[in-house]
Amino acid sequence: MASCLGVYVESNIIKYAKASKEHEKMKVESFGVKFYDNLEKAIDQIVEETYSYKTPISINLSEEIYNYFNMFAMLNNKDLSKAIKTEFEMYCNDQGYNPNVFETRYVVSKNPEDKDKLKVIHIAANKIELTNKMQILQKYKLADIVPISMAITNLIETKPKENCLIVNIEDHTTVTTILDENVYDIQVFEEGSQEFLRKINIKENSLAKAYEICKNTTIYTLEGKDLQETEIGYLEDIMPTLYTIVGNVRKIINESEERISKVYLTGTASLINNLDLYFQEYLSEVECEILKPYFINPTTDISMQDYVEVNSAISLALSGVGQGIQGINFKKQSLKEKIPDWLKIEINHDKEKKGKLATSGWFTNDLGERLDKTEINLLRIAVGLILLFIIYSCFVILLQNQMKEKEAQVKESINHTSTQIQLAESDKTKIDSRTNDYTEMIQNLQDLNDRLIEATKTRNAIPNLLNRIMFIIPDNVQVISIKNTTETHVAIEAQSNKYEQLGMFKAKLDTEMYLTNVISTSGQQENNVIKVTIEGDLP
Repeated sequence: MASCLGVYVESNIIKYAKASKEHEKMKVESFGVKFYDNLEKAIDQIVEETYSYKTPISINLSEEIYNYFNMFAMLNNKDLSKAIKTEFEMYCNDQGYNPNVFETRYVVSKNPEDKDKLKVIHIAANKIELTNKMQILQKYKLADIVPISMAITNLIETKPKENCLIVNIEDHTTVTTILDENVYDIQVFEEGSQEFLRKINIKENSLAKAYEICKNTTIYTLEGKDLQETEIGYLEDIMPTLYTIVGNVRKIINESEERISKVYLTGTASLINNLDLYFQEYLSEVECEILKPYFINPTTDISMQDYVEVNSAISLALSGVGQGIQGINFKKQSLKEKIPDWLKIEINHDKEKKGKLATSGWFTNDLGERLDKTEINLLRIAVGLILLFIIYSCFVILLQNQMKEKEAQVKESINHTSTQIQLAESDKTKIDSRTNDYTEMIQNLQDLNDRLIEATKTRNAIPNLLNRIMFIIPDNVQVISIKNTTETHVAIEAQSNKYEQLGMFKAKLDTEMYLTNVISTSGQQENNVIKVTIEGDLP
C-alpha cells in the first residue's frame, strides 16, 4: 500500500494530509491545519503527529513562472523538447533572465483552436527556491515538489468533452482551466486569502482567530437578511478581494474559446459560507460548487467541510502516490531512490522471528539454524555484487543513451554543415558567374572609353598640328593639304620652288618631334614648282 504526506505551505499556515492508495482505492488517514513562525519546527511536529518519519512527503512548488508555447503536432518528443527549450531561452533573453537558474517542466495538451498544433504549458522554478525546500525537509523522505495548480486536478473526476475551471483561493488565487480532460491554461492572480486574513489579523491580533472568523463568516446573497454590524465589519475586509477574484474568473470564462460548464471553488476562501452562491450570482451561465474530493464519503465524525479545508494538501498527497499528471515533479530522484525496493534489506529488531535479520547481525536458514560468519559474508558479497552489477548496468545504459544522443547530434550537425556547404558552393557559382559578367562589362566599358579617348585625340590632332606647323614652315614652302589617313598617321602635301626649303621643312617635322617615323617622296617638278608628300605618325 502506497502512502504519502501532502504538505501545502503558505505564509504562516500549513495544511497537511496523509493519504494512502491500495489498488484503486484511496483514503485520507489524517489531516489538519497548523499555524507557524518556524517552518522547520512546524514540519517536525506534523511528521511526528502523523507518524510519517519514513513516509514520502509531497510539497507544493512556489513562485513558479508559467509560459505558453504553440508547437507543431508532428514533432517527435526529442525535437519537441528542443523546440520548447529554445522558446524558453528566447523568453529569458527578452526578460533579461539567466535560463540556467531555472528548473523546468512542461505539460502538452491539444490545441482546440488549431488541430495541427500542440499547446505547451511550461513551468519554471528557481533552483535556489527548490534547494531551500529540500534543505528544510532533508531529514525526511521528500519525494515530490509539484505545482498546486496541476495537483489540484487530482480531486475531481472529469468527463470527456467536459470543460471546467478550478478556482483555488489560497494565499494567491490559481485558476486551472480543464478542456476535454486536459489542463489547458493556468492563471495566477495576486489576490487571495492572504489579503483578507491580513486585514482581520490586524483587528484581532491573531492569525488563528482570523482564520476561524473566515470559517464562521457567511456571505448573504441579494435575497439575504440584514447583516449585523460585526458581520459587516468582517465582510468589508473579505468582499473586495472576492469581488476582484470573481471578476477575473468571469473574464476567463468570457475569453474562453470553449464553453465552460462548471466552476469548482477550493482553498481557504471556500470555507466562507455561501461562497458558491456568491459566485453563482455573478456567473449565472455556469454551475458553481465547492470542490469536494470525489473519493471521500463523509462520516458522522468528520464533515466534508473538514476535508475541503485541506484540499490542497490532499491533492499533493495524491500526486505522491502516483495520481494525476505525471512529469511535473521538480524533485530529482537520487541514485539511492532509484534502487528497486526488492533490493533493500529491512532490519527486523525482533530476535524471536525466524528467517529475518536480527540486531546481532546473524542470519538463519530455512531450518531455523543460524548461519556462520562465512556464510553471512558470502551472502553480503553476493548482495553487493548484485547491487554493483545493477549500478554498472544503469551506468552502461545511461552512457549508451548519451552516446546515441551525441551520435544523432553529430549526424544532424554534419547534415546541416553539408547542406550549408552545398548552399555556399551554389552561391559561389552564382557569384563567379556574376563576376565574369561584370568583368566583361568593365572590359567593354574600358574599350569604349579608349575608343572615345582615341577619337577625341584624333579629332583634335590635325588642328593642333596646323597650329604648330605655322611656326616652323619656311617662307617659300606652301602646305597644300594635310590628311589623317589612318588613326595617327598623317600625310602632308607641300610645294616650293627650292628643294632645300622642302628638305628643311621635313627635317624640322622630324627633329622637333612634330611627327615620328617621318618619310618623304622624291618630289615632282612642274613649272619650276616642286611638290612632295611628307608622311609620319603623330607622337
